[in-house]
Amino acid sequence: MDFLKKLFNIPIKEDKQIQNQEVNLSLDDLFVHNFVNKGGKFLYCTSEADVKTNFANILSENNWNAVQLLNPKLKSIVNHKEVTIATNTNSDLPAFTTCEHLIADNGDVLFSSNQLKSTKLKDYTNNFIVYATTSQLVKDTGQGLTGIKTKYANNLPTNISSIKNYNTQNVDDNFLNYGNNNSKNLYLLLFEDL
Repeated sequence: MDFLKKLFNIPIKEDKQIQNQEVNLSLDDLFVHNFVNKGGKFLYCTSEADVKTNFANILSENNWNAVQLLNPKLKSIVNHKEVTIATNTNSDLPAFTTCEHLIADNGDVLFSSNQLKSTKLKDYTNNFIVYATTSQLVKDTGQGLTGIKTKYANNLPTNISSIKNYNTQNVDDNFLNYGNNNSKNLYLLLFEDL
């Protein structure tokens, strides 16, 4: 290909400049891009019917007939005739919960004790289904923590952590994370609320 560029006198520098240009994405596009690149499974929902249908499809695809319901507000999404709901922590069942924020710049999902109680994220099952809304998108972890501080000013939650990797087979070589593997197989039901 360089031969043709030389033959027709096409400068090669322009192609390299085009490839090195920074692309500015919106918060939702940036989050989805980073989330999917890390192995997360993303389902966009525009109605409550979409949320229920996509949730049922996730369970069907994985042959799951029971879930750990970590947030009782999500009970309306679960079809009680087809799915058994467990309210206690069971490492074999997929966990169904909400989150605090979706971090756009790195595709992480941020949780607190409001979702996880006092159980560490690593002690939960490897399979997570998370319900979130587009209004929970923030640019970075700093904005996510500020959002938590603002929302819960009088009663700050504890156990703030995030899922950073969506491939449970991945090994984290970072010595700062030793013994704290937060890799989960994660499905995200993202509901458009803006």
